[in-house]
Amino acid sequence: MQEHFPASLHFVGVGGIGMSGLAQMARSLGHEVSGSDRAVDSPENAEIFDALRVQGIRLYPQDGSRFKESALPDALVYSTAIESGNPDFRGAGSGVLRLHRSEAMAEAIRELDSGHTIAVTGTCGKTSVSAWLAEALDFLGAEPGVLTGGLVNAFRSRGSAGNYRRGKGQYFVLEADESDKSLLNYSSDSGIVLNIGTDHYPREELAQVFGKFLQSAARLAVVEEEAYQTILTHSGPLPEALPKVLFSMKAEGPDTLDGLRVFRLEKYESGRDGPFAVIKDAPRRLRLPGPGFHNAANALALYAELVTLGFQAPAVLNALESFHGVWRRFDPAGKNRRGALFFDDYAHNVEKIVSCIRAGRELSSGRIIALFQPHGYGPLGFMRSDLFRALEEVLGREDVFALLPVYYAGGTSSFKPSSFEVVREYRETGRHRYLAPLNRDEAAAFVRDNAREGDVVLVMGARDNSLSQWTRFLAENT
Repeated sequence: MQEHFPASLHFVGVGGIGMSGLAQMARSLGHEVSGSDRAVDSPENAEIFDALRVQGIRLYPQDGSRFKESALPDALVYSTAIESGNPDFRGAGSGVLRLHRSEAMAEAIRELDSGHTIAVTGTCGKTSVSAWLAEALDFLGAEPGVLTGGLVNAFRSRGSAGNYRRGKGQYFVLEADESDKSLLNYSSDSGIVLNIGTDHYPREELAQVFGKFLQSAARLAVVEEEAYQTILTHSGPLPEALPKVLFSMKAEGPDTLDGLRVFRLEKYESGRDGPFAVIKDAPRRLRLPGPGFHNAANALALYAELVTLGFQAPAVLNALESFHGVWRRFDPAGKNRRGALFFDDYAHNVEKIVSCIRAGRELSSGRIIALFQPHGYGPLGFMRSDLFRALEEVLGREDVFALLPVYYAGGTSSFKPSSFEVVREYRETGRHRYLAPLNRDEAAAFVRDNAREGDVVLVMGARDNSLSQWTRFLAENT
């Protein structure tokens, strides 16, 4: 950890959702900021790059050209995804300090010195919850800051991409990333753990990571009940002096556990009137921003956090109903000529894919046609078995699941397994229809020939922003 945050910084891969937010944060704190990206001229990233330029962040292609200038940055900021042979690494040489993104984030948070940092983590939902929490706090008059892994629709403008906002009040909401355990490099005042799944590590290992994360919280821990039990088993007890509350999606159960209050979801209601969450002891039911049980679970976590912070329950419900969403989180993209509905979603692990399919089911009187683009060969290999088991349970008899070609953003890769290899394996024992289109044109042809009124078409995948444009293309041209 550095004693001082360097005055000038260069961000490698600045177009990434996490890096672009941190670059904006550093710039808002008065640092000189530049950045490079492989896709600096890509139209699908134009909104982010335009916002960075408006804020005075200089952009370069990722070819080492930034380091041919006479005035070098004090530090180069990189993420775990950047390979050692990156041209910027070579261009910087040994004379420029290298900071991992988590180190830079820790320094930026320290320099920001907000009165109350709320860090949100979990295998699923942390982007939506951190964005929703920030907007709810804003509705409540708290004027929070936020750094999150999604573009918060309410905070997007020509000069702001929406994934960072400095804020004026005491609260700063932070999405804490468990994918490379970097969340352990900084502490928080409030720590929220939404769930423990199997996205990047085995469940037992994640429980240990989340246990350490909560041990660094200073004022409050808000934890999903089953995650709490898993953390106790694999990581040990949390500090006795740390105030803790739990939330549970199980309607039946005690109001306290180990002396801790348990907020419970009594019912999730979906239907013609729209989706609602009924929270035990809340003054009324809560209208949710979109379909899916996962939205009710996220709302419950937020209700527990905000009520425990001291906000009045009726005001909290009003604030939660004000949410305008996050880009690429079940975004409606229109209808095709035959009336099929299209949605674009960032879902990229087993739990999120299942949640997206279930949400689509609530809007469908016909089939689900799911098109998933894996965001890397490693992630696809890691999830292939768990994804198959989950799909066999969640898909209906007429549904279709297509694995698009794996998204490759460069760097070192074995290029294994391919989507075709995984689908061939699924077809051997699976009960459902699995496809491996050779490219997007072939996938579009299938949608054009098959998607009709009553069907819901889901386009899912991470890292590749062109998926959003492609979903709209499908709706308009099939």
